[in-house]
Amino acid sequence: MKLDMHCHVKEGSIDSKVSLDAYISKLKREGFQGMLITDHDTYKGYRHWKYRMKGKVHDDFVVLKGIEYDTRDAGHILCIMPEGVRMRLLEARGLPVQTLIDFVHRNGGILGPAHPCGEKYLSFANARAYSRSPEITGQFDFIEVFNACETEESNRAAAELARRYRKVGIGGSDAHKLECVGKAYTELPEKISCETQLISLIRSGAPIEAGGSLYAKTTKKRIGKAGKLLAYSFWLYNMGGTALKYWKRKRKGKTENPPDPLRSGQRRYKKARIKD
Repeated sequence: MKLDMHCHVKEGSIDSKVSLDAYISKLKREGFQGMLITDHDTYKGYRHWKYRMKGKVHDDFVVLKGIEYDTRDAGHILCIMPEGVRMRLLEARGLPVQTLIDFVHRNGGILGPAHPCGEKYLSFANARAYSRSPEITGQFDFIEVFNACETEESNRAAAELARRYRKVGIGGSDAHKLECVGKAYTELPEKISCETQLISLIRSGAPIEAGGSLYAKTTKKRIGKAGKLLAYSFWLYNMGGTALKYWKRKRKGKTENPPDPLRSGQRRYKKARIKD
């Protein structure tokens, strides 16, 4: 079964220009049978699928719920939780990576670094947590070894990291534009239809393949060395947001996982349909 396991859609990521419908349509034309929605620190894109599209269109295509989480000290981490698990805390960016690992595993999920050998601050192997404790890599369940928006060198280093720590390697396009959709894939040895099945398959160590072709028109590649500014901008944005979120949680004394965001999303969509 062929999946794209790193997808950003317009309904969930402010920097994506691809609607979920267009994303699925393009993947189907390219021979994919499913996708993992991994918007930045939100499940809005998946809620759009669940409450606006599911059961109405693309019934022959598997859409799974994931998230690309911005940690305080380890860059971007892809998280996959079982269906029905409460996940509000994952929409509040800025947890330290060790706290994130413990939280995800405690609630039955899996996680692994996105583009781990990419830009500083954005990527695990070039972030503070890895430089302090490289052995933390062993606690991940998978590693993204092919990202269509990275360089050959970055992907090669990610594959070596996965080999060294004996981790499952996955692939994802990381697409924010239509022409990048479907550039990378994860090939599963069997069909799955939900997050729990994907989690079980990855945990089992099943033979999973990843690959694809590189996308040459990313903003980072287009602006060259000035792309470093994007990484520093992310650092300022993430650390500022982290401090604010931490202060709010500490003030309220709330560190446990609040109500299921998918349910609250359902209420909002019901209200929207009434207004329509």
